[in-house]
Amino acid sequence: MSNTPALPDKPKRRGLLIGVVAAVVVAIVVVVAVVLGTRDDSTSTSAAGGTGPTTVKIGVADKSLKYWTPYVELAKSRYDVDVELINFSDYTQPNPALSQDQLDLNQFQHIQYLANYNATAGDDLQPIGATAVYPLPLYSLTAKSVAELPADAKVAIPNDAINEARGLLVLQQAGLVTLKDGGTAFSKTNDIESSKVQVTTVAADQTASALQSGSVAAAIVNNNYATKAGLPVEDIIVKDDPSSPAAAPYVNIFTARKADVGNQTYLDLAALWHDPAVQEVFLEENPGAVVQDVPAADLQAETTKVEADAKAAADK
Repeated sequence: MSNTPALPDKPKRRGLLIGVVAAVVVAIVVVVAVVLGTRDDSTSTSAAGGTGPTTVKIGVADKSLKYWTPYVELAKSRYDVDVELINFSDYTQPNPALSQDQLDLNQFQHIQYLANYNATAGDDLQPIGATAVYPLPLYSLTAKSVAELPADAKVAIPNDAINEARGLLVLQQAGLVTLKDGGTAFSKTNDIESSKVQVTTVAADQTASALQSGSVAAAIVNNNYATKAGLPVEDIIVKDDPSSPAAAPYVNIFTARKADVGNQTYLDLAALWHDPAVQEVFLEENPGAVVQDVPAADLQAETTKVEADAKAAADK
């Protein structure tokens, strides 16, 4: 017999290798799951939650206005919110777009307009922040005063329900028309009892062009359209008083769906409009505006009141 010791058989490693491979696969799956889960949280764009940047779509009448630049920049730097301004040239579009979830907020209208929209459309959009009251001016490129308007001169006013009524009240204030029962916030041209001018209604976004083309001698032009058309304040021959208590329904507002009135991101964005950096630019562009900072609850109460008036006027 040999004295050389016998070597043991080599161990069978197949089972060990399978166990190691299985452990590696499990580890990879866990890592991938963690990475994907983290990516889902960090790229959320929902205004209601998520830890990443939020995108908020705001419908406006003119996103080229200069004060929107510091507003958008502040929204990003202060709240990590990407504000996307969606431009509308027609006043009838932003509220349905908001109601149908195409927007998160809009900022183009006053309380009176919103209340009339809710009453006629059966909607329940709500104001969540105030901006300013703008005077509603009568412009003329040929007359320097109301007295210089020729007899039976054509005068254009907006044809939407609320601005038509307010325009008529401005003409009555100027002594150009007399309205039935002194006029109301829901007066129409058929309520004119006497007139020194020919009143014609056109789309709000066409009032400035009607004036500039010479087809009318004077026109009621809303602030944003006057700014866009470059109409100078020197061409205003009469305007209403935006600081009057009677102007409360004409406070311009940020508007949200009723379900979102408590959304803190939206409330922060409404309040951000009053930041000094935004206000400095806004007042340079709108020296005649009267800035209003009204609690959301008060704005909503005023809207409810004006809605009731609108429904009562519709029932007559």
